Amino acid sequence: MFPIYKKELQSFFYTPFAYTITALFMLLFTYMFNVAIGNIDQSTYQFSFTEIFYNVIFYFIFLIPIMTMRTYADERKFGTEVLLMTSPVSVLKIVLAKFLANITVFIFMIAGSTLFPIITALNGEVVVSQLICAYIGFFCWGAMYIALGMLVSSFTESSILAAILGELAMFIFLFIDDFSRTGFISQYPKLQSVLYAFAAQPRFAYFSQGFIRLSDMVFFISAIIVLLAWNFVSIEKKRWNRG
Repeated sequence: MFPIYKKELQSFFYTPFAYTITALFMLLFTYMFNVAIGNIDQSTYQFSFTEIFYNVIFYFIFLIPIMTMRTYADERKFGTEVLLMTSPVSVLKIVLAKFLANITVFIFMIAGSTLFPIITALNGEVVVSQLICAYIGFFCWGAMYIALGMLVSSFTESSILAAILGELAMFIFLFIDDFSRTGFISQYPKLQSVLYAFAAQPRFAYFSQGFIRLSDMVFFISAIIVLLAWNFVSIEKKRWNRG
């Protein structure tokens, strides 16, 4: 498992890929930070970063498919999938290794954003409890979308197509709660409740407001496990098809 994890990390950090996507994230976070600071009036003495994280989530889903699009698609494109599928490593370990490699890059990305709370704390006051909750929620959200992006990548050998389809799937997840509140869906309360049960955005809203609810943690953890299980099924099916 570790050799695959190491290989995946090398594909990120031995190329400009990880640094480019991190730079894009920092540019996004910097912009949101400046906007939030500019909207603070003189009577505001505390800064919680909740609005920044909530706004960053919308734009961040443009970056996640770029990060995950190569997970399996490049293996198929460059012919290394055969070596991977015939290796003695189990499919479960392959999926986990690739997932952990993507998570490592994700942590590398958000680590740079901790500079902003430090700067803010030196010049004012940060609501630490809300900041920690926002980071936890942001990590859970990102981990769930990484698992989703990996799953989409397992369906195609085109990285570009994987990115486009991943973007589409993530937008559906992002706005599923808005769709459930439309007039048409409101006519069917049971369907509305089912759709709302899969909505991640309202759950992240609680994190961004400084609340950690057990139901929200269970939702994100369960979603990650289910998506990784589908990753396993998708790759296992391809291994069996190869004989």
